Amino acid sequence: MTEKRALILSGGGARAAYQVGVLQALAEILPESAHHPFPIICGTSAGAINAVALSAHTGSFKESVNALASMWSELTVGDVYLHGWWDLFKSVSSLGFSLFNQGMGGKKPLSLLDNSPLWELLGNKIRFENIDRNIQSGKLFAIAISAMGYKSGHTVSFYQGHPDIKGWSRYRRGGVATPLRLEHLLASSAIPTVFPTVRINREYFGDGALRQLAPMSPAIHLGADSLFVIGVSGNRSAAKADKRVPVKHSPSMGQIVGHLLNSAFVDSLEGDLEHLERMNELIRLIPEENRKAANLQLRAVNNMVISPTSPLDAIAGRNIRYLPKSLRFFLRSTGSTAKGGGATAASYLLFSNEFITELMELGKRDTYEKEVAVRNFFDA
Repeated sequence: MTEKRALILSGGGARAAYQVGVLQALAEILPESAHHPFPIICGTSAGAINAVALSAHTGSFKESVNALASMWSELTVGDVYLHGWWDLFKSVSSLGFSLFNQGMGGKKPLSLLDNSPLWELLGNKIRFENIDRNIQSGKLFAIAISAMGYKSGHTVSFYQGHPDIKGWSRYRRGGVATPLRLEHLLASSAIPTVFPTVRINREYFGDGALRQLAPMSPAIHLGADSLFVIGVSGNRSAAKADKRVPVKHSPSMGQIVGHLLNSAFVDSLEGDLEHLERMNELIRLIPEENRKAANLQLRAVNNMVISPTSPLDAIAGRNIRYLPKSLRFFLRSTGSTAKGGGATAASYLLFSNEFITELMELGKRDTYEKEVAVRNFFDA
């Protein structure tokens, strides 16, 4: 039986450009005969966009990656959200008026930014009907994208895949089979307070990274035997000691928001990876015959992680100057700059060509530095 490898793409707004660079290097390292190395693909937030784009492409893995890289390379801030002075004023005003309506929006959900351009872009670029065709042809086994329901507080993994796959229900998370649509994708990538929530059936959904207790879980439920994880944080690969820097000012709003976003997009993934690795060690200590005798439904799941070796906050800090004036004013006023300590928050919104290009190059470089390990992972 062919091993089912799963590709795990985490969230992180503009940081997801790093994932594209990793995939580009992967497409160059793997042989041309590798039609599609990942029959299972799982994505959250901006990672969901990359996941669906790959799953909805009918070409080879390399062709799919090239098409995705082309989309990111041509991306501008205006392709993701409206950034004019009037647009920002309207958004801030709607938040102010909501105070007189019990904190609720009027005809549409509240948000700091209007991401209607992203709806149009993804609607034109991604052919969702191709997902089913790839499943029918055997190229794809399953794809799952996660979003959080604001009423239930549960993370729902909307998946489309082989008919033998059964849904699941765990503590505050579950899997629901459904034909994926643009609404699922925009719901999964709706960064809290930044982009508007999306109504799906009877509930409003937002960014899937919120309250996602087990980011690896959807892939395992879909039958993955091994996981290839692309993160957007350099925490796991950081080798430098923590240097104590004198505090010059109290935390800015941007700095506080940056930590809140990291807690959603970064911490849960890293914690789940650590848990997975410890479980693998424990499972390998139990002889296989003992597991069978006790009917333990446990199996070790091989995994490989590629994550940034350079701090993305620093890269974001020097690229903020490429944003439109209106956004630079907004970020500076909230301390979302390198000087204000909030460059982390800015990195999630920095859809400038300069920042995207630098992250894609970093992703390629980090992957090639692990080329031997990458080849061993796919040869295993």
